[in-house]
Amino acid sequence: MNIVLLLKNKRYRQISTHKTCSLLAGFLYYFFTMIEAKNLSKHYKQNVALKGLNLHVNAGSIYALLGANGAGKSTTVNLFMGFAIATNGTASINGIAVGASTKKYIAYIPENVMLYPHLSGLQNLQFFSGLNNTKYSDQELTSLLNKAGLQPNAHKNKVGTYSKGMRQKVGIALALAKNAKALFLDEPTSGLDPLASNEFSAILKSLKDQGVAILMVTHDLFRAKETADIIGIMKQGELVKEVLANNVSSLQLEELYMSVSRA
Repeated sequence: MNIVLLLKNKRYRQISTHKTCSLLAGFLYYFFTMIEAKNLSKHYKQNVALKGLNLHVNAGSIYALLGANGAGKSTTVNLFMGFAIATNGTASINGIAVGASTKKYIAYIPENVMLYPHLSGLQNLQFFSGLNNTKYSDQELTSLLNKAGLQPNAHKNKVGTYSKGMRQKVGIALALAKNAKALFLDEPTSGLDPLASNEFSAILKSLKDQGVAILMVTHDLFRAKETADIIGIMKQGELVKEVLANNVSSLQLEELYMSVSRA
């Protein structure tokens, strides 16, 4: 059986039902909410770190969270990662409330990726991927590091000799090894030079194209504009503004950020 599809170029094409279903499933996947917060709040005694957050990140989308220190950005990531317990509301991954059953879907890259300095990038990847009961051949591990953008001549060098950008790439390789569906990043480009920062953004876009949902906490307005699909600005534990990255210039984003900060 064939089904006729109307394509964007207005030409018609016949494809099999099986192919149609596969294409449709892939298309709909990018409308699936992978990361979601509903009325999410976190209190530390009298301090309200997060207040009624409603946020969602679809599969194959990058969301950048901006805000001053103490705005609630890292608290948000901690709640999704299960590092902290919500006071009210829910945080979910792949439609499942955050808990032991969501760990298999997520990966986390902090500002400073903690690796064993006396081991090579390849050995670190082998060790940490093994903690997830996954075994890769050296060839597969090498392929993962290549996909993460780590130059081949550094794979067997000790991580203690790596730059911050190189360690971040090993972190990306770990996310790839885990086949994570949701990736959380806390200040991933802090301290990176412009070239390394640009390379890191390109890697994130590649992961996005593979259907990974990415929530990125950053102070870097330019990188947020260049990398993200949606940008949220937080202040005092609340999500105050959300904009589509394509709808604002870098200057407009800066002005919006400053107006929120000063309000």
